Amino acid sequence: MVAVSLAFVFFAANNVIAQVDTTNSSTSEVYVITTYDGGEFVGRIISQDAKEVLMETTDRGQVSIPKYQIKKMTALKAGEMSASGAYVPEEVFATRYFISTNGLPIEKGESYALWNIFGPEFHFGVSENLSVGIMTSWFAIPIIGTVKYTIELGEKTNLGIGTLLGTGSWAVPDFGLALPFAALTYGGRRSNISVSGGYGAIWTNGNSNGSALFSIAGMSKVGKKVSLVFDSFIVSSQNNGSGWAILVPGIRLQHRSDKAFQFGFGAFVIDGELIPAPIPMLQWFKKF
Repeated sequence: MVAVSLAFVFFAANNVIAQVDTTNSSTSEVYVITTYDGGEFVGRIISQDAKEVLMETTDRGQVSIPKYQIKKMTALKAGEMSASGAYVPEEVFATRYFISTNGLPIEKGESYALWNIFGPEFHFGVSENLSVGIMTSWFAIPIIGTVKYTIELGEKTNLGIGTLLGTGSWAVPDFGLALPFAALTYGGRRSNISVSGGYGAIWTNGNSNGSALFSIAGMSKVGKKVSLVFDSFIVSSQNNGSGWAILVPGIRLQHRSDKAFQFGFGAFVIDGELIPAPIPMLQWFKKF
């Protein structure tokens, strides 16, 4: 088994943002308003009525926003502002690193697609704490389904329990795989660290094999559009052989409220030797 020691710096995060109802009174609090077309406005509300909200934004001056365009309006807390007073939004795709997931739930209706150079993935928040997904290669080999249920253990602690089940599909119908797992996550959608473990098993032509799998991963929002991301995939030794691991540090760029791009440079750890991966990790997220 490979032992991996990591040092990763994270910023404090708040998991809860208060949803507020629109009223006819003005306020000095700082709000963030998200519209259905992906727009985002941050500032103080001057006035509002049944038709529109008049806001003094931090970067565009006074803006009038029709009520029918407003998807969400929330009051900001101190932990959601940077030292310079700029709004630091939650990470939309905070439930995913490069390879592994964590204990945070995909919000109901907050489904997303992920494209990388190996193939696509689709993940759906079907209820408050339950999500399902499907992933494959560009050749549909293999096809893997996933399900995860999240349990809130505390204000900043979540446990995710799930499994992956896969098949070799049309090319290798006798091939199958299973990976039940659990992921313990501390933090929120701006900053978190996770430790996860499971048992991966594969079978084909009546033969089977398996190994314990582990991961240490985390992310930290360091700006309005930039997050640091780290992921790892650790395979324990088996059949008197050596274990190995994949380490992937990288950066995520949140250029829109419903889109993100991340890239990282992975490395393999085999027999204590660090071997750079020849292909970078490139991934595109899209919320739908």
